[in-house]
Amino acid sequence: MKSSPATVLPSLIATLAVLALGGCTGTEETSEEAPPVFSLAWSEYPSWSVFGVAHIQELIDKDQGKLSAIEKKWNVDIELQEADYETCIMLYGASEVDAACLTNMDALSPSLSVPSVMILPTSTSDGADACIVVDSITNVTQLRGKEVHGLEKTVSEYCFVRNLELLGEQESDHRFVNMDPANAAVALQLKEPTVEAIVVWNPFVMQTLDKRSDVKVLFDSTSIPNEIIDAVIMSQSSLDKPGGENFACALIDAFYAVNRSMADPATADETLADIGAKFASLELEDMKTVVKQTKFFSDPEQGKGLLTGSELPEIMKKVVAFCMNHDMVDREPKIGYDSQAEADLRFDATYIEKVQTDL
Repeated sequence: MKSSPATVLPSLIATLAVLALGGCTGTEETSEEAPPVFSLAWSEYPSWSVFGVAHIQELIDKDQGKLSAIEKKWNVDIELQEADYETCIMLYGASEVDAACLTNMDALSPSLSVPSVMILPTSTSDGADACIVVDSITNVTQLRGKEVHGLEKTVSEYCFVRNLELLGEQESDHRFVNMDPANAAVALQLKEPTVEAIVVWNPFVMQTLDKRSDVKVLFDSTSIPNEIIDAVIMSQSSLDKPGGENFACALIDAFYAVNRSMADPATADETLADIGAKFASLELEDMKTVVKQTKFFSDPEQGKGLLTGSELPEIMKKVVAFCMNHDMVDREPKIGYDSQAEADLRFDATYIEKVQTDL
Protein backbone atom coordinates (compact mmCIF):
# COMPACT_ATOMS: atom_id res chain seq x y z
CA MET A 1 0.00 0.00 0.00
CA LYS A 2 1.51 3.34 -1.07
CA SER A 3 1.84 6.17 1.42
CA SER A 4 -0.02 9.32 0.67
CA PRO A 5 1.83 12.63 0.12
CA ALA A 6 0.35 13.90 3.34
CA THR A 7 2.22 11.29 5.39
CA VAL A 8 5.47 11.20 3.36
CA LEU A 9 6.24 14.95 3.30
CA PRO A 10 6.52 15.55 7.07
CA SER A 11 8.66 12.45 7.44
CA LEU A 12 10.98 13.50 4.61
CA ILE A 13 11.38 17.02 6.01
CA ALA A 14 12.23 15.61 9.42
CA THR A 15 14.82 13.24 7.94
CA LEU A 16 16.50 15.98 5.92
CA ALA A 17 16.63 18.21 8.96
CA VAL A 18 18.35 15.51 11.01
CA LEU A 19 20.86 14.83 8.23
CA ALA A 20 21.60 18.52 7.82
CA LEU A 21 22.07 18.99 11.54
CA GLY A 22 24.32 15.95 11.74
CA GLY A 23 26.39 17.17 8.80
CA CYS A 24 26.93 20.62 10.34
CA THR A 25 27.85 19.11 13.68
CA GLY A 26 30.38 16.79 12.06
CA THR A 27 31.99 19.66 10.15
CA GLU A 28 32.33 21.75 13.28
CA GLU A 29 33.91 18.88 15.15
CA THR A 30 36.46 17.87 12.48
CA SER A 31 37.41 21.11 10.73
CA GLU A 32 40.35 23.07 12.11
CA GLU A 33 41.90 25.60 9.80
CA ALA A 34 45.62 24.97 9.22
CA PRO A 35 47.94 27.83 10.18
CA PRO A 36 49.37 29.91 7.32
CA VAL A 37 52.72 28.76 5.89
CA PHE A 38 55.72 31.10 5.65
CA SER A 39 59.31 30.43 4.59
CA LEU A 40 62.76 31.66 5.65
CA ALA A 41 65.90 31.17 3.55
CA TRP A 42 69.11 31.01 5.58
CA SER A 43 72.75 30.23 4.90
CA GLU A 44 75.76 29.30 6.99
CA TYR A 45 76.87 32.20 9.14
CA PRO A 46 77.10 32.28 12.94
CA SER A 47 73.95 34.24 13.78
CA TRP A 48 71.99 32.77 10.85
CA SER A 49 72.93 29.21 11.72
CA VAL A 50 70.91 29.89 14.88
CA PHE A 51 67.81 29.00 12.84
CA GLY A 52 69.25 25.60 12.01
CA VAL A 53 69.88 25.12 15.73
CA ALA A 54 66.34 26.28 16.47
CA HIS A 55 65.20 23.21 14.52
CA ILE A 56 67.58 20.96 16.49
CA GLN A 57 66.20 22.37 19.74
CA GLU A 58 62.64 21.79 18.45
CA LEU A 59 61.83 25.47 18.64
CA ILE A 60 60.98 25.52 14.92
CA ASP A 61 60.20 22.51 12.77
CA LYS A 62 61.86 23.19 9.44
CA ASP A 63 59.29 21.26 7.38
CA GLN A 64 55.90 22.41 6.24
CA GLY A 65 53.01 20.65 7.95
CA LYS A 66 54.82 20.02 11.24
CA LEU A 67 54.48 22.46 14.10
CA SER A 68 56.85 23.13 16.98
CA ALA A 69 55.93 24.78 20.26
CA ILE A 70 56.81 28.26 18.99
CA GLU A 71 54.91 27.70 15.75
CA LYS A 72 51.86 26.63 17.73
CA LYS A 73 52.28 29.60 20.05
CA TRP A 74 52.20 32.06 17.13
CA ASN A 75 49.88 29.94 14.95
CA VAL A 76 52.17 29.79 11.93
CA ASP A 77 53.79 26.97 9.96
CA ILE A 78 57.43 27.82 9.23
CA GLU A 79 59.47 26.28 6.44
CA LEU A 80 63.24 26.72 6.83
CA GLN A 81 65.18 26.58 3.57
CA GLU A 82 68.95 26.24 3.91
CA ALA A 83 70.96 27.33 0.87
CA ASP A 84 74.18 29.10 -0.06
CA TYR A 85 74.12 32.86 0.42
CA GLU A 86 73.78 33.84 -3.25
CA THR A 87 70.81 31.48 -3.58
CA CYS A 88 69.18 33.05 -0.52
CA ILE A 89 69.49 36.48 -2.15
CA MET A 90 68.00 35.18 -5.41
CA LEU A 91 65.15 33.33 -3.70
CA TYR A 92 64.21 36.42 -1.76
CA GLY A 93 64.52 38.78 -4.73
CA ALA A 94 62.26 36.48 -6.77
CA SER A 95 59.68 36.37 -3.93
CA GLU A 96 60.16 32.60 -3.65
CA VAL A 97 60.48 32.96 0.13
CA ASP A 98 58.86 35.32 2.60
CA ALA A 99 62.05 36.22 4.44
CA ALA A 100 65.78 35.70 4.17
CA CYS A 101 68.93 36.10 6.21
CA LEU A 102 70.78 38.95 4.49
CA THR A 103 73.14 41.78 5.35
CA ASN A 104 71.93 45.36 5.38
CA MET A 105 73.97 45.94 2.21
CA ASP A 106 72.68 42.93 0.29
CA ALA A 107 69.08 43.75 1.19
CA LEU A 108 69.20 46.98 -0.82
CA SER A 109 69.04 45.63 -4.37
CA PRO A 110 66.15 43.18 -3.79
CA SER A 111 64.23 45.90 -1.94
CA LEU A 112 63.95 47.94 -5.14
CA SER A 113 61.45 45.40 -6.48
CA VAL A 114 60.40 43.74 -3.21
CA PRO A 115 59.68 46.40 -0.55
CA SER A 116 61.37 44.99 2.54
CA VAL A 117 61.64 45.31 6.30
CA MET A 118 64.52 44.47 8.60
CA ILE A 119 62.57 42.77 11.36
CA LEU A 120 65.56 41.42 13.30
CA PRO A 121 69.26 42.32 13.37
CA THR A 122 71.06 39.12 14.34
CA SER A 123 74.72 40.19 14.57
CA THR A 124 77.38 42.63 13.40
CA SER A 125 80.91 42.08 12.17
CA ASP A 126 83.46 43.08 14.81
CA GLY A 127 86.66 41.69 13.33
CA ALA A 128 85.06 38.88 11.33
CA ASP A 129 85.95 40.72 8.07
CA ALA A 130 89.64 41.53 7.71
CA CYS A 131 92.43 42.56 5.37
CA ILE A 132 95.27 40.07 5.81
CA VAL A 133 98.70 40.83 4.39
CA VAL A 134 102.18 39.34 4.36
CA ASP A 135 104.52 40.67 7.03
CA SER A 136 106.54 42.76 4.57
CA ILE A 137 103.52 45.08 4.21
CA THR A 138 103.54 47.25 7.32
CA ASN A 139 101.09 50.03 6.48
CA VAL A 140 98.22 50.79 4.14
CA THR A 141 100.25 53.00 1.81
CA GLN A 142 102.28 49.94 0.80
CA LEU A 143 99.10 48.46 -0.68
CA ARG A 144 99.14 51.10 -3.41
CA GLY A 145 99.78 49.39 -6.72
CA LYS A 146 99.39 45.91 -5.23
CA GLU A 147 96.45 43.62 -5.94
CA VAL A 148 94.16 43.10 -2.96
CA HIS A 149 92.06 40.00 -3.55
CA GLY A 150 88.49 39.48 -2.36
CA LEU A 151 84.91 39.14 -3.50
CA GLU A 152 83.86 42.40 -5.12
CA LYS A 153 80.52 44.09 -4.41
CA THR A 154 80.29 42.40 -1.02
CA VAL A 155 81.00 43.29 2.59
CA SER A 156 84.66 42.46 1.87
CA GLU A 157 85.04 45.30 -0.61
CA TYR A 158 82.94 47.54 1.64
CA CYS A 159 85.25 46.84 4.60
CA PHE A 160 88.27 47.54 2.39
CA VAL A 161 86.96 50.83 0.99
CA ARG A 162 85.69 52.15 4.33
CA ASN A 163 89.03 51.45 6.01
CA LEU A 164 90.86 53.21 3.19
CA GLU A 165 88.67 56.25 3.84
CA LEU A 166 89.34 56.15 7.58
CA LEU A 167 93.08 55.88 6.96
CA GLY A 168 93.09 58.86 4.61
CA GLU A 169 93.59 56.84 1.43
CA GLN A 170 91.91 57.25 -1.96
CA GLU A 171 90.15 54.19 -3.33
CA SER A 172 91.40 55.12 -6.81
CA ASP A 173 95.01 54.53 -5.63
CA HIS A 174 94.27 50.89 -4.82
CA ARG A 175 93.41 47.75 -6.78
CA PHE A 176 90.71 45.44 -5.43
CA VAL A 177 90.75 42.29 -7.58
CA ASN A 178 87.69 40.04 -7.65
CA MET A 179 88.38 36.58 -6.23
CA ASP A 180 86.31 34.02 -4.35
CA PRO A 181 87.16 34.34 -0.64
CA ALA A 182 87.90 30.64 -0.23
CA ASN A 183 90.28 30.73 -3.21
CA ALA A 184 91.90 33.96 -2.00
CA ALA A 185 92.48 32.48 1.45
CA VAL A 186 94.00 29.28 0.05
CA ALA A 187 96.23 31.23 -2.32
CA LEU A 188 97.67 33.27 0.55
CA GLN A 189 97.99 30.20 2.75
CA LEU A 190 99.94 28.38 0.00
CA LYS A 191 102.20 31.41 -0.52
CA GLU A 192 101.27 32.04 -4.13
CA PRO A 193 103.63 34.87 -5.15
CA THR A 194 100.91 36.97 -6.80
CA VAL A 195 98.74 37.04 -3.67
CA GLU A 196 100.13 39.18 -0.86
CA ALA A 197 96.92 40.77 0.44
CA ILE A 198 93.34 39.52 0.79
CA VAL A 199 90.09 40.70 2.33
CA VAL A 200 87.95 37.81 3.54
CA TRP A 201 85.50 36.88 6.28
CA ASN A 202 85.44 34.09 8.85
CA PRO A 203 86.20 31.22 8.83
CA PHE A 204 88.77 32.21 6.16
CA VAL A 205 90.28 34.88 8.43
CA MET A 206 90.88 32.42 11.26
CA GLN A 207 92.11 29.66 8.96
CA THR A 208 94.62 31.90 7.16
CA LEU A 209 96.06 33.32 10.38
CA ASP A 210 96.32 29.80 11.76
CA LYS A 211 98.13 28.35 8.74
CA ARG A 212 100.72 31.11 8.22
CA SER A 213 102.73 32.73 10.99
CA ASP A 214 104.16 35.36 8.63
CA VAL A 215 100.87 37.10 7.81
CA LYS A 216 98.85 39.56 9.87
CA VAL A 217 95.67 41.62 9.97
CA LEU A 218 96.33 45.08 8.55
CA PHE A 219 92.82 46.30 9.40
CA ASP A 220 89.40 44.81 9.97
CA SER A 221 85.74 45.58 10.67
CA THR A 222 86.37 46.65 14.28
CA SER A 223 86.99 50.12 12.83
CA ILE A 224 83.45 50.32 11.38
CA PRO A 225 81.17 49.21 14.25
CA ASN A 226 77.62 48.22 13.28
CA GLU A 227 78.16 49.06 9.60
CA ILE A 228 78.03 45.41 8.52
CA ILE A 229 74.75 44.11 9.91
CA ASP A 230 73.52 40.52 9.60
CA ALA A 231 69.74 40.38 9.76
CA VAL A 232 66.42 38.78 8.91
CA ILE A 233 64.76 40.68 6.07
CA MET A 234 61.06 40.13 5.35
CA SER A 235 58.98 41.40 2.45
CA GLN A 236 56.30 43.96 3.24
CA SER A 237 53.78 41.93 1.23
CA SER A 238 54.40 38.87 3.43
CA LEU A 239 54.07 40.98 6.57
CA ASP A 240 50.71 42.17 5.25
CA LYS A 241 49.39 38.63 4.72
CA PRO A 242 47.20 37.00 7.39
CA GLY A 243 49.66 35.60 9.93
CA GLY A 244 52.58 37.60 8.52
CA GLU A 245 53.29 39.52 11.70
CA ASN A 246 53.02 36.32 13.72
CA PHE A 247 55.61 34.72 11.42
CA ALA A 248 57.98 37.62 12.12
CA CYS A 249 57.39 37.26 15.85
CA ALA A 250 57.93 33.48 15.76
CA LEU A 251 61.33 33.89 14.08
CA ILE A 252 62.35 36.52 16.61
CA ASP A 253 61.08 34.41 19.50
CA ALA A 254 63.13 31.41 18.32
CA PHE A 255 66.26 33.51 17.76
CA TYR A 256 66.22 34.89 21.31
CA ALA A 257 65.44 31.44 22.74
CA VAL A 258 68.63 30.02 21.19
CA ASN A 259 70.57 33.03 22.48
CA ARG A 260 69.29 32.35 25.98
CA SER A 261 70.67 28.82 25.63
CA MET A 262 74.01 30.32 24.63
CA ALA A 263 73.98 32.53 27.72
CA ASP A 264 73.06 29.72 30.13
CA PRO A 265 76.22 28.05 31.51
CA ALA A 266 74.41 24.72 31.58
CA THR A 267 73.69 24.75 27.84
CA ALA A 268 76.15 27.30 26.42
CA ASP A 269 78.83 24.95 25.10
CA GLU A 270 76.37 22.50 23.59
CA THR A 271 74.46 25.28 21.84
CA LEU A 272 77.62 26.94 20.55
CA ALA A 273 78.90 23.57 19.31
CA ASP A 274 75.60 23.04 17.47
CA ILE A 275 75.98 26.45 15.80
CA GLY A 276 79.56 25.56 14.87
CA ALA A 277 78.35 22.34 13.25
CA LYS A 278 76.00 24.42 11.11
CA PHE A 279 78.66 27.06 10.41
CA ALA A 280 81.65 25.65 8.51
CA SER A 281 81.82 22.61 10.84
CA LEU A 282 83.91 24.54 13.38
CA GLU A 283 84.82 23.08 16.75
CA LEU A 284 83.76 24.64 20.04
CA GLU A 285 87.01 26.51 20.76
CA ASP A 286 87.01 28.09 17.32
CA MET A 287 83.39 29.11 17.77
CA LYS A 288 84.27 30.90 20.98
CA THR A 289 86.55 33.12 18.89
CA VAL A 290 83.99 33.44 16.11
CA VAL A 291 81.30 34.86 18.37
CA LYS A 292 83.71 37.45 19.71
CA GLN A 293 84.30 38.69 16.16
CA THR A 294 80.65 38.34 15.13
CA LYS A 295 78.76 40.05 17.92
CA PHE A 296 75.22 38.79 18.33
CA PHE A 297 72.35 41.13 19.10
CA SER A 298 71.43 38.52 21.65
CA ASP A 299 68.47 40.13 23.40
CA PRO A 300 65.57 42.43 22.46
CA GLU A 301 67.13 45.55 23.97
CA GLN A 302 70.21 45.20 21.78
CA GLY A 303 68.12 44.61 18.65
CA LYS A 304 65.81 47.54 19.37
CA GLY A 305 68.78 49.73 20.24
CA LEU A 306 70.25 49.24 16.80
CA LEU A 307 66.98 49.67 14.87
CA THR A 308 65.90 52.79 16.73
CA GLY A 309 69.32 54.34 17.43
CA SER A 310 70.53 57.62 15.99
CA GLU A 311 73.59 55.99 14.37
CA LEU A 312 71.69 53.77 11.93
CA PRO A 313 70.59 56.49 9.46
CA GLU A 314 74.18 57.72 9.18
CA ILE A 315 75.44 54.17 8.71
CA MET A 316 72.93 53.48 5.96
CA LYS A 317 73.91 56.67 4.13
CA LYS A 318 77.44 55.25 3.89
CA VAL A 319 76.18 51.82 2.82
CA VAL A 320 73.84 53.24 0.17
CA ALA A 321 76.60 55.53 -1.16
CA PHE A 322 78.96 52.56 -1.49
CA CYS A 323 76.35 50.51 -3.34
CA MET A 324 75.58 53.40 -5.69
CA ASN A 325 79.28 54.04 -6.39
CA HIS A 326 79.93 50.35 -7.11
CA ASP A 327 76.88 49.77 -9.36
CA MET A 328 75.21 47.39 -6.93
CA VAL A 329 71.78 49.03 -7.24
CA ASP A 330 69.89 50.40 -10.24
CA ARG A 331 68.71 53.46 -8.34
CA GLU A 332 69.07 54.93 -4.89
CA PRO A 333 66.91 52.99 -2.44
CA LYS A 334 64.56 54.90 -0.17
CA ILE A 335 65.23 54.01 3.47
CA GLY A 336 62.71 54.28 6.31
CA TYR A 337 63.08 54.05 10.07
CA ASP A 338 59.63 53.54 11.58
CA SER A 339 56.52 51.41 11.16
CA GLN A 340 54.69 54.02 9.06
CA ALA A 341 57.47 54.94 6.64
CA GLU A 342 56.97 54.26 2.94
CA ALA A 343 60.31 52.95 1.80
CA ASP A 344 62.12 50.34 -0.24
CA LEU A 345 63.89 49.10 2.87
CA ARG A 346 62.48 49.84 6.29
CA PHE A 347 63.98 49.25 9.74
CA ASP A 348 61.23 48.41 12.22
CA ALA A 349 61.52 47.33 15.88
CA THR A 350 57.76 46.71 16.19
CA TYR A 351 58.03 42.93 16.01
CA ILE A 352 60.89 42.70 18.51
CA GLU A 353 58.75 44.78 20.89
CA LYS A 354 55.79 42.43 20.45
CA VAL A 355 57.93 39.42 21.29
CA GLN A 356 59.55 41.24 24.22
CA THR A 357 56.20 41.82 25.89
CA ASP A 358 55.51 38.08 25.58
CA LEU A 359 58.83 36.82 27.00
